[in-house]
Amino acid sequence: MSYFGEGITWLNDPLNWTNPGGLLDRLTEHLVISFWAVLLGCVIGWPLGIWLGHRGKGGGPVVTVANLTLAVPTLALLTILPLTPLGFGKPPVVVALAVFAVPPLLANAYTGLRSIDPETREAARGMGLSGGQLLRRVELPLSVPYLAAGLRTAAVQVVATAALAALVNGGGLGQVISAGFGIGMSNGGGGQIVAGGLAVALLALLVEGVLALVQRLVTPRALRAGKRRRRAVTVTTP
Repeated sequence: MSYFGEGITWLNDPLNWTNPGGLLDRLTEHLVISFWAVLLGCVIGWPLGIWLGHRGKGGGPVVTVANLTLAVPTLALLTILPLTPLGFGKPPVVVALAVFAVPPLLANAYTGLRSIDPETREAARGMGLSGGQLLRRVELPLSVPYLAAGLRTAAVQVVATAALAALVNGGGLGQVISAGFGIGMSNGGGGQIVAGGLAVALLALLVEGVLALVQRLVTPRALRAGKRRRRAVTVTTP
């Protein structure tokens, strides 16, 4: 039997799901780690991106610097952070994944506010709206689809990368893969490795699908119709 077949067989064994430290426990850990990492990324990335987009100044360099953090391997952060007061376990994993989540959240928030038609801003100011009112009543509602897109990208990246948490005893689905390597490929570990990889991939696809639906739901119909018209013009233009 191939490793893929062994992986499917492993997943079909109820005991591999319900035993202590089984797939359900690891899945719960994976979701908790990912949730806190994305939440921390939102707390940092969204306010900064929204503020820069509202001001319209200095956003480019900040977004560029934030995107440069993507060049720092998450594995390197997971190796360094446990040596700090954070120690081993989930805290350094959450921080490392949050660093990975900030760039798409920040960039999409900034882009969302800067993509608003300047005439819309001028009309709002002409109606007597203050800067804060302009942000709350006009800019934020119009940028919600961009915020959702950033959340979608960050969440999928974090869920897919959180498997590395096993390297610093942080839990998650990576523990299933790590345990498979410990058993050995010739002793049935190959199937467990494949099962863990499939679980991570399917979870990432599920998160992608759910947040894609959320992004569509929060995008106003007028904006969706405008995108469809632009695509149609692009296709039909010789």
